[in-house]
Amino acid sequence: MKEHDAKYYISKLGLDAHPEGGYYKRTFESEEQTSDQELTVEFEGKRKLYTSIYFLLGSNDISHFHRLKSDELWYYHAGSPLTVHVIDEHGAYIEHKLGLNLDKGESPQVLVPKNSIFGSSVMDENTFSLVGCMVSPGFEFRDFELFTQDELLSKYPQHKDIIMKLAYEAIPV
Repeated sequence: MKEHDAKYYISKLGLDAHPEGGYYKRTFESEEQTSDQELTVEFEGKRKLYTSIYFLLGSNDISHFHRLKSDELWYYHAGSPLTVHVIDEHGAYIEHKLGLNLDKGESPQVLVPKNSIFGSSVMDENTFSLVGCMVSPGFEFRDFELFTQDELLSKYPQHKDIIMKLAYEAIPV
């Protein structure tokens, strides 16, 4: 199989720019919904049981630190391995490697628990990573929260190096 580049996948899969960085397209969503009274997390209104996207990140891009109210499960598809950087609810920093080289500590799937602050970066230079992300309860932009460096540094100064790399200096308008 011929190795394709990022532009190929962006075009063929119809990916659009994502506010956190990279490119995405919603691919699947449940027809079923649940109400806010049935969930243990506080949501406004109903949510689909799950949503799923393609997500592509180039090695010169980053997925900026953000938070969701739902669990997000990541699946490796193509390109370079991806590092998923997580600051959990307790303030611990965890680095997950998403890829297929199990001998190097990579995993084909990674779970980011709800309410974690997380972002991602491509592990190899001059390439890209194509992954899938499934969110349950389903993703809604109203549950998506981006962070500035100052916001995160005030809470997690011990993680300054990764915060300076993955958080926005100012959130774009």
